[in-house]
Amino acid sequence: MEQTASSLHFSPTESQEMIAGVVREFAEKHIRPYVMEWDESQHFPTDLFRAMGEQGFMGVLVPEQYGGSGLGYFEYVSVVSEIAKVCGSIGLSVAAHNSLCTGHILQFGNETQKQQWLPHLASGNYIGAWGLTEPNTGSDAARMKTTAYRDGDEWVINGTKMLDNAWQIVAGDGRHSAHRRSRRQAAA
Repeated sequence: MEQTASSLHFSPTESQEMIAGVVREFAEKHIRPYVMEWDESQHFPTDLFRAMGEQGFMGVLVPEQYGGSGLGYFEYVSVVSEIAKVCGSIGLSVAAHNSLCTGHILQFGNETQKQQWLPHLASGNYIGAWGLTEPNTGSDAARMKTTAYRDGDEWVINGTKMLDNAWQIVAGDGRHSAHRRSRRQAAA
């Protein structure tokens, strides 16, 4: 990084340029040929996310002790931007997975949660999401109304989220079940 009186100039390191090149080649080979097919059929390519996990793209910021790449934000930006150049939707999904889901567990999770979830997320075997959007609030977290509490071995979620189909993707491996119960069902 070079600093002058009026601006900062960032130059990528040789390692960062190499990472960007690897991601670029991967995106050209494994994403570009299928973009229109996935878009037109509204297909979410879960196998692609597993392959990106094998390359380290799904756990860029996750420390190696949890199965991640253990890289920094410059590398993270390179991964997301190189993928997004080929397909914005896949790039956004990689960004949300790495930051909104995995990043929150890394930042706020206890050690048990980190050991339980981060290796699966970093490998791409689990695809992370973050349920923020509610009717009439958009992405305004301060106006959210949905609450969640533990009831025995289950979580009871009261409220409404948009795009609930993300739950199916997150829990789609068959080993975990995500479902909603109403307040009435929880009291019964």
